[in-house]
Amino acid sequence: MSHPFLQAGAGVAGLLLSVSPAWADSAVQDLDAIVVTATATETSLADAPASISVISRDDLLQRPVLDLADALRGTPGVTFDGIGMGRRGIRIRGMDSEYTLVLVDGQRVNAASDAIAHADFDLAWIPVEAIERIEVVRGPMSSLYGSEALGGVVNIITRAATDVWHGSLRHGGGVVAGGHGGGVSRTSASASGPLLADRLGLTFQAEHLERAPIRDRNDARLTEQEGRDADTARLGLQWTPSATQRIDVAHLAGRERRVRDALQAGRVPYVYRSRDDIDRAQTSVAHRGQWRWGDSQLRAQRATLDRENARDVGAATGPQALTDDTVDGHVTLPLGERHRLSAGAEWRRERLEDATVNIAGVVSGVHRAVFVQDEIDLGVLLLTLGNRADHHERFGWHHSPRAYAVRRFDSGVTLKGGAGAGFKAPTLKQLSPQYAAIGGGGMFEIVGNPALRPETVTTYELGLGWSGDALSVEATAFRNELDDLIQTICTAACGIRGAERRSYVNVAQARLQGVELGARAELPAGWSLSANHSWLQARDVASDQPLTGRPLRSGHAALRWTDAAWNAGLRLEHTGRQWQTGTAGLVRLPGYRLWSVDLGYRLTERIALRGGIENLTDERLDETSALYAYPETGRYVHAGVEVGF
Repeated sequence: MSHPFLQAGAGVAGLLLSVSPAWADSAVQDLDAIVVTATATETSLADAPASISVISRDDLLQRPVLDLADALRGTPGVTFDGIGMGRRGIRIRGMDSEYTLVLVDGQRVNAASDAIAHADFDLAWIPVEAIERIEVVRGPMSSLYGSEALGGVVNIITRAATDVWHGSLRHGGGVVAGGHGGGVSRTSASASGPLLADRLGLTFQAEHLERAPIRDRNDARLTEQEGRDADTARLGLQWTPSATQRIDVAHLAGRERRVRDALQAGRVPYVYRSRDDIDRAQTSVAHRGQWRWGDSQLRAQRATLDRENARDVGAATGPQALTDDTVDGHVTLPLGERHRLSAGAEWRRERLEDATVNIAGVVSGVHRAVFVQDEIDLGVLLLTLGNRADHHERFGWHHSPRAYAVRRFDSGVTLKGGAGAGFKAPTLKQLSPQYAAIGGGGMFEIVGNPALRPETVTTYELGLGWSGDALSVEATAFRNELDDLIQTICTAACGIRGAERRSYVNVAQARLQGVELGARAELPAGWSLSANHSWLQARDVASDQPLTGRPLRSGHAALRWTDAAWNAGLRLEHTGRQWQTGTAGLVRLPGYRLWSVDLGYRLTERIALRGGIENLTDERLDETSALYAYPETGRYVHAGVEVGF
């Protein structure tokens, strides 16, 4: 008997084959941009078997981007959740941030949040200068990428070497209104070109970022947002020994210091200064080949992250070190005229050094996986069927199937939909029977649970889009059903400070469903207008209560104008009302809007000026409620200069 997800996918395929919308005939807008994240092969954006958004390099240069969260602002279906210490995580379709897998050129970076409390270090791996584009897949992609891809995938595609030497220098910064700190200074440089013509190319990007802490308006002793001092650099070599072979070698290194002033709760509260020193590195080697029978890719990577904490008062968190070693590869070959078959395997070893994880202070795990995917061209219909089998040392084999269909019509209409499944294995800490750590400012001790099961999700989506000469619109409906979600519960001495004991358990079921709408119009005289809106219903199935921190509605709109020298834009970001947990139970928080303006002017072919104002109306969430999960920055005025060569 076939798998139920494949049956669902076949049903969607039948629907797509049978439906023929009677839209007026119109030329199709150019949707031939190439993406790779949805299939691990090159596919046009229009034919990608997933809900996918692409953020271009030009998009990133038009606004201030300090980390990946800033880069994704305004992306359909993307919101943020607070992970503590004023830090943000990326939510896709309401799924928690630890279910968003971050990739660099298709290779995963350390999932720091799995091992380090309140960690958002995954968001600052790459200097902005190194980014060519960002592909965001909404919905589980465990059929290709395994665990952590439960909610979606963010794939950062880096810049490749150019045929002639090019480079740039950028410097800019800004200030936050109100005199509470938050000033930013950023300098970056990039260079790219051939070392040996048509054989060996080099890319280099580096960035230095300083951001002063933002003081808490209600208590000047504390910081609302921490201070940051970071240096990142990336060096890449691309060797093409022949027209059909390519070898890429890259090394990424970063150093970051974060400082914050916080309040230690307890019988005698006190203010302390905490500093995190984070060092990260990623080294990768990849080979791509084109053969008579098809294409191949083989990669090896090591990613490390070291974090040390210091406090001027009280006990600091012990040092933590993460190491991920990964070897993966796949082959893609055509089978006749209608099939493009891909098959691959992955080996990954995780190692965590942390004194709290067990007596030895070290725990590791090995993951193995194989996947197969068939992209079937049925003429009027593109059908993608795939499955990945992951082997976990504790849980054995776990399957993640997916079926997706895309149908394009001559009228410019595209209909797509599918079903799939995903999973997330418990972290090394959560599974360790000897793991014990103090949480809640000394309120409780939390311990590991080796009896945990993986969290799983089943998802369905159906989308419809239309593209004409100057207008495109799209709508997508989705439903995610989550099982065995891991939460912490009190197991002993509940409510007694210092004596309460908690553990991880599989207790929760959740359902998240909604609709995403989007439109873009090219207007006369260099004007363009784009907008998206998402509606989300997220509920805990067992308690029939709403999930907190997820806005019912969210959206983004942008009006832009461009001519030969000038460009300007007005942006609106809407975050709707949401539920949060207060002292007396659930509290509904009001929605809010952030207006921003961008302005750019090209003095010469090589010199450009950029500036703008973020949060133009100085919207302050702490004036409405202290329960919002993370603080939005107040009015931020910024400017910068770019010099190219």
